[in-house]
This record gives sequence, structure tokens and C-alpha cells, in this order.
Amino acid sequence: MQTLEAIETNNKSQTDFLPLQGTDYVEFYVGNARQAAHFYKAAFGFQSLAYAGPETGVKDRASYAVRQNKLTFVFTTALRTGNPIADHVYKHGDAVKVLALKVDDAASAWHETTQRGAKSYMEPVTLTDDGGKMMLSGIHTYGDTVHLFVERKNYEGVFMPGYREWKSNYNPPSTGLLYVDHCVGNVGWNQMNPWVKFYQDVMGFRNILTFDDSDISTEYSALMSKVMSNGNGFVKFPINEPAEGKKKSQVEEYLDYYNGEGCQHVALATGNIVETVTELQNRGIEFLKVPTSYYDELLDRVGHIDEDIASLKELGVLVDRDNEGYLLQIFTKPVEDRPTLFFEIIQRKGAQSFGKGNFKALFEAIEREQELRGNL
Repeated sequence: MQTLEAIETNNKSQTDFLPLQGTDYVEFYVGNARQAAHFYKAAFGFQSLAYAGPETGVKDRASYAVRQNKLTFVFTTALRTGNPIADHVYKHGDAVKVLALKVDDAASAWHETTQRGAKSYMEPVTLTDDGGKMMLSGIHTYGDTVHLFVERKNYEGVFMPGYREWKSNYNPPSTGLLYVDHCVGNVGWNQMNPWVKFYQDVMGFRNILTFDDSDISTEYSALMSKVMSNGNGFVKFPINEPAEGKKKSQVEEYLDYYNGEGCQHVALATGNIVETVTELQNRGIEFLKVPTSYYDELLDRVGHIDEDIASLKELGVLVDRDNEGYLLQIFTKPVEDRPTLFFEIIQRKGAQSFGKGNFKALFEAIEREQELRGNL
């Protein structure tokens, strides 16, 4: 029988071939990058960071990078039709294209993953400018989404070669968003386990949580989900697939409107969810709301919490507890006209789970929105 230490050592050795330091940035392909960047600055509290386009020698696209604490978003638009960016927006609408992961060695990350079966998106390439050099490489994942491996240990520029500093007179205050907690992918019928195997075999991730249709279901619909995590827990990718139900599930609605598999939502961490959500609401972000009866027995279910129940109730913040502590979370409505991409705001106070106790209330709230759209 293996000792616990031996098991931990074995698990570590299985994940060390792809050491990840966290999410470097999230890139969105959008119809109008200038306007998208302004929206995320005004509504979410990002600051201008960097720009790439014809003025910097990039002829086919324009990209705006914005940052808030350790959270970096990039918005990219095509300058002409008939290229992959324009085709992506036509097919999916404004959407996540790149989940970029920070690594110490981008060439090694590409070699390790492609030799384990990943389809190459970008062979290792070195980019240089006055700020030094960076190396990028990349692989395909579900749908048209890709992972870029970003090595920036020898780079001190504003963002990356090809970009210049973007100075703006309009830089609204932060809303307290800190970093990417996790990113959730929606995949097709019976595709969750194949993608779980992909992350296990190709990237050395492990399945840390599993939710089936008995965990995530309502009277009308259901889905299944498995949470994949890298070895140090810095990168987590839950993967959802539809499950049989009386009516169309939120994952089915997403797949229909997105025209395929893709990133459903990005969870953004905060250190004070009450302050962050209050500010986001004041700036026009709309959130899903659960019935106020959810709060009647909240303390009986989760025990003592530091926050004022009345404040959570007013905002619609959900609470759940696991063996490590508790978490607070809330979900925006879709941020575009297609019912696809949305965001989760999450504050962890010890808890490492994903809010299983909130699933029913949350999904009933989503179904109310689906019904208004005529898609339930």
C-alpha cells in the first residue's frame, strides 16, 4: 500500500511536466474592440494598458489590452472581412478566443502537450522589442477556443511585443476585481468525459470535483460538470455538458446561440464581494436574482458568516460552505445580446469548492431568463 506521501509525490510527478503559474490574460474576439474595451473599463473598472494595430505594424486587426490588478483582458477585432477573427465573430458573436496561461518555458509547454496528443495552434515563436523578448506557443481545446502558453520572464515591456502603451484620459476607479478564479467551458452532448481525458492526458490536470444531473437540476433541465485543475490549483477549468430534462438546459441554449462549444463564463475573484457587486450594479451590470426566500434559512445551511445577510439579500449574493470554509458568489446576466458569455464574481473565504449548494436556486434563476427569451 502506498503511503500518502508517496501518492502525493506520484501525483506531483504526473503534473510537473506542465507547470502553470496562472492565467496570463483572456482574449476576446469582438465586433468592435475599441467599444468593447470602453465598456469593460466603464462597467467593470479596468484601466487602459496597451494597444496593437496598424499604427504598431499589425495590419489585419486592432487589439486593446486592459488591466485591473492581476486581471488582464484583451479585445481584438478584424479590420477586414475574410479572416479568422471576422469569421469567429460572425459564427460566435463576441466571445472568448484565448485562455492564455503563464509558463516559465513556452517551448517545453508546447512540446509536452503536443506529444501527448494536443493539436498545435501556434508553434513556439519568440517576439522581441525594446522591452525584451517573449515566447508564445499554443494548442487547441474545445470548439474554437485555444490555450496560449506565455513566457514573459525576459520581458519588461508594457504587455507584449507588437503593442504600445495605451494612454487614456478616461480610467475609472477599480471595482476590486483581482484575478481569474476559473473559466467554464460548455461542450456538446457526451463530450464532457472526452475533454476531461484531454486535460488529464495532455495537460496533466486532475478531476477535483464532479457534479451529475442529480446535483445540477431543476424541474425542467439539468447538466453535468467536472472541474479540472492543474497541479498547484492556479488554473481550474470546469467543463459542462447537457443532461436530459423536460426542457432545454442553459448549456443547450448556449450551444445553439454560440454555434458550438466554447467558454461559457469567466469567474473573477474579489476580496470584498459586497463592495464589488454594489459598484458593478451602480455602473449598469445586471445580475441574476434568486427569490428572497433563499435567505430565510441561509445561516442554518452555511453557519456563521462575516457578512451582513441584509446586504447579501439586497444584492442577490449566494453563499455556500465546504470543509475548508465558505464562498460568496453571484452571476451576471449575459453581457451581450446572444445568451452566451457571462461573468461570475466570487469571493473565497477558505472554500475551494464551486457552490454546489447554490445550484438549484441559481439554475432556476437562469431558467426564468431563458423563459423570457422563449428558449426554455
